[in-house]
Amino acid sequence: MEAHQDDEGVMAHIKKLNDRVSDLYRKEDLTDADIAEIHKVKSELDQYWDLLHQRQGLRDNGGNPDHAKIRSAETIKNYKN
Repeated sequence: MEAHQDDEGVMAHIKKLNDRVSDLYRKEDLTDADIAEIHKVKSELDQYWDLLHQRQGLRDNGGNPDHAKIRSAETIKNYKN
């Protein structure tokens, strides 16, 4: 997973991931591998949205948004529940 250090880079990666999920959903017959990839990409999307939110939170509180770090998928999963 790449580490993007600005909001534009994070958003570009989010767009790329969204496009990949859309491409997979357009397939008529999803294989088990396709479904597994969808789950993997969606997990990565959650991580990058979290990174973007971290950057904004740091910025809003006078911090340096470049100190935001990508958190593990497990951390994000637990955070959301």
